[in-house]
Amino acid sequence: MGSLLLLGSLPQLYVFGHPLRSVNLLSDLNPKEVVLDTMQTAEDISFPPPPKPAFVETCPTDKICIEDYSDASQRGMMPFYQALEELNYQQRLVRIAYYGDSFVEGDILTADLREMLQDKYGGCGVGYSPITSISSGFRMTTRQIAEGWTRHSIMDSVYFDRSLQDISNHYFKADAKASIRFRGQKRNYAHIDTFYHASFFFTPYDEATISATVNDKEVFSKIFKGNELQVAKVDEKMGSVAFTVQEADSSALFYGVAMDGDSGIALDNFSMRGASGLNVRSVPAKMMRRFYELRPYDLVILQYGLNVATKLGSNYDNYINGMKTTIEHIKEYFPGAGILIVSVADRDYKTPEGEVRTMPGIRNLVRYQQNLAAEQGVAFWNMFEAMGGNESMKTLVDAKPSMANYDYTHINVRGGKHLAGMLFEALVYGKEQYDRRRAYETSP
Repeated sequence: MGSLLLLGSLPQLYVFGHPLRSVNLLSDLNPKEVVLDTMQTAEDISFPPPPKPAFVETCPTDKICIEDYSDASQRGMMPFYQALEELNYQQRLVRIAYYGDSFVEGDILTADLREMLQDKYGGCGVGYSPITSISSGFRMTTRQIAEGWTRHSIMDSVYFDRSLQDISNHYFKADAKASIRFRGQKRNYAHIDTFYHASFFFTPYDEATISATVNDKEVFSKIFKGNELQVAKVDEKMGSVAFTVQEADSSALFYGVAMDGDSGIALDNFSMRGASGLNVRSVPAKMMRRFYELRPYDLVILQYGLNVATKLGSNYDNYINGMKTTIEHIKEYFPGAGILIVSVADRDYKTPEGEVRTMPGIRNLVRYQQNLAAEQGVAFWNMFEAMGGNESMKTLVDAKPSMANYDYTHINVRGGKHLAGMLFEALVYGKEQYDRRRAYETSP
């Protein structure tokens, strides 16, 4: 105890230029230092121009609205709102690709957002899922059993061939009789225990024989040939589906399964632990183009930043330049999709005095992301402000019951539902404003 007390009197120590965390057992008894808003380090970061009043004329004080910076190319929210409008007079799927990092891993937040959107606009199923992933074991929206696969991910520490990956940054090799089985769940979320379409994505190259089983009954066994992305599809009401590779060349690649309804919302979670968003731009153009032909999206959501922000970070120019290429990649190969940047969430850390405060780099990064949206002519939603701004992650941790983990970085299932509700309200309000403007423009 005496040694620990003496450590508290030492000056700041550094190892290879990195500061060590201070040890101060009496930090709670010391007078608290007033810490100024760290946005003063971002004086050179200009505010983006105000969003064009395409949909949101005014924003209620109790909401954080989506800010649409779309230009003449209309790559903001319009494609998504138009797709929702089409649901009023035709049967179609409105597809959302939600890219993110570990903040939405395991379908946290996206599961609730999917349920809310399907409640309002229809739809069922969990969308696209890789054959297996790090989060497969704790994802509560589907139960999957994968046997006989070798998994390759862009986050692997060993060699990963980027030219082979799909849009979820995975590819899989199959052993003899490799199989994947998905069963919908109804315990935690609505609309996902049954679905009407199951699509298995793969590239057979020489030749592959695929069989499909629905509700434990085999429905087909087919031979597929070709060196481009293909789909083995089942179209009937089902609660479970399984695909088996009866025979395939060693060069064949396999990716994942999409489970959807006949109409309404389909939301695909493309989370990747440790990702910064730059991983999306590495997906080959051929794969992006072909996947979009088979599964076109109306909205692509990009939520990144947790793996980029640092305590002392104030300049993110290099990262933003990289994200520009990501957005340009999506624009080119997903030509009909709107793009929404969701800002980094609050992330807190403990100061040497023992206080929990927002990591200084977070506020800077939010400003950079908003400027990125304005420059690229896409939409932006400020999740940091929606959460409550500074120290809002601590508020979620301290909630009863808690809505975030004690790393002060990640939300839990309850926090996911809380934030999904805010994003859902922003999307619905934006659609309402779009409808009002459409009605005004078409009125005599």
